[in-house]
Amino acid sequence: MRSDNGLLKGLDPTVTIASKILVIGFVIFCAVMAEQAGVVFQEISTSVLNNFKWFYLALVTGVLGFLLYLMVSRFGHIRLGKDDEKPEFSYIAWVSMLFSGGMGIGLIFWSVAEPMYHYAANPFSADLTAESATTAMRLTFFHWGLHPWATFIIVALSLAYFAYRKGLPLTLRSILYPFIGNRIYGPIGHTVDILTVGITAFGVSQSLGLGVIQMNSGLNHVFGLPIDITIQLGMIALIMLLAVASALSGVGRGIRLLSEWNMVLSVVIVVVILAIGPTRYILNTLLQSTGDYANNLISMSLWSDTTADSGWQNYWTAFYWPWWMTWAPFVGMFIARISRGRTIREMIGGALIVPTLVTCVWMSVFGGSALYQEMQARTAYDNAVAADTSVADTPFTGGPILQATQADTTSALFAMFEGMDPGGLGSVLSILAILLLATYFITSADSGTLVLCILDSGGNTEPPQGIRVLWGVVIACIAGALLYAGGLKTIQTASIIAGLPIAFFILLMTISLYRTLRREPIAAAMLPVHARPSDVHLDFDSAVSESA
Repeated sequence: MRSDNGLLKGLDPTVTIASKILVIGFVIFCAVMAEQAGVVFQEISTSVLNNFKWFYLALVTGVLGFLLYLMVSRFGHIRLGKDDEKPEFSYIAWVSMLFSGGMGIGLIFWSVAEPMYHYAANPFSADLTAESATTAMRLTFFHWGLHPWATFIIVALSLAYFAYRKGLPLTLRSILYPFIGNRIYGPIGHTVDILTVGITAFGVSQSLGLGVIQMNSGLNHVFGLPIDITIQLGMIALIMLLAVASALSGVGRGIRLLSEWNMVLSVVIVVVILAIGPTRYILNTLLQSTGDYANNLISMSLWSDTTADSGWQNYWTAFYWPWWMTWAPFVGMFIARISRGRTIREMIGGALIVPTLVTCVWMSVFGGSALYQEMQARTAYDNAVAADTSVADTPFTGGPILQATQADTTSALFAMFEGMDPGGLGSVLSILAILLLATYFITSADSGTLVLCILDSGGNTEPPQGIRVLWGVVIACIAGALLYAGGLKTIQTASIIAGLPIAFFILLMTISLYRTLRREPIAAAMLPVHARPSDVHLDFDSAVSESA
């Protein structure tokens, strides 16, 4: 697969060249014909969401159930590597990298904005009420909790199992081995990896583009720096320069150290908000919302808005699930890269349960603080109406945070900080949040670049330095070009369409993983003799050839 000489030494020529042509060609198309492409992609994505919503809901919930089963089953003690292999990274470093490479950026971006949108409107409660505030937190927990992490982990677990346990390349093509055997090294495998490269490149570029917009908004909020495309392009160049430098230093240094720094800074911000914010309200929100989420998990997972068919779910749950799926190849491969030596039980417990609990804390602190300010604004309005009924002629449309969110989603977080500003600490928190955004962007771009390089090098976890620099430059150029031409929305819509084939691929990999796990001699040995699969004595290649 890999070339032994020339400019492509150490790389898979087919995947490397074809993926660059695909990515650059698609970006040029989206940048030059952003409006026309946006219309077409919007129509297709709407049709996909309308007709396959049930499939997305059932698949993601089914994957979550499957992972929980594996965690507590006899397969849980299977190690992702040799039986005596130890994890490469400490538990703290591993969890830190999970967040930095996973959804650290999204948690900052949506921790205030999403609760505000649900508080203003949701199909389960009256708008702008105490009940809608409770519902807002439940829905936010649902969209950022177990289900998105399940889509990441099924990819990570499958990749890590086939790569570290069975000796196959750390690429998506390996998941097809139980079905097509060595043909994964041919056109089918190339196609899978090329499409994975394209989806990953678009996802990282879009995240980078949207992220610098929020950073620019924060700098405008704190320092009055103008919101300007030139400033945003400069931010992209600087972030990618730092990301490439981090990538060149390797996972064990650059990504690990930055990820640990991200976690420390995140804890600092959370502690400060707890100290100066509505502490009692936040802690009560955490406790109540966690219980509310757990109590309604099954009903929310399978709710499809059948009778009303209001369309709300297409903007939220049915939009999120394929969105997370487009991130699953990238995040899943990165999680697999850092999880060698852990058992299946450790990976699922550590990468599913722990991040979900931390997410609940994060969303409660930020979303709870914002909702508290909104409820205070609502109370002030109700008191004003009680004192003067003519005030009711002007309906309550939300407090300052909700209004800021509806005007510009990127400003929601900073509006919340501004509203809890005792002695200027709000501005300090805004600065810390901007710094945290920057470091999360660097680690996300870093991990995304690493994944792209691994794919280009046929699964080599330490790809050549040159390709790391090249992908860093390409990602920065893509993000800058789309930002300049207004094509980010087009890429986002196209990503939702890409979620459909990825969903079928996730279903296929789940079946592939389970079929192969059943033939694991260690797992089979825990069953009574009469219940063991008949072919557990066979090696992997023989078992595959018989099942193909």
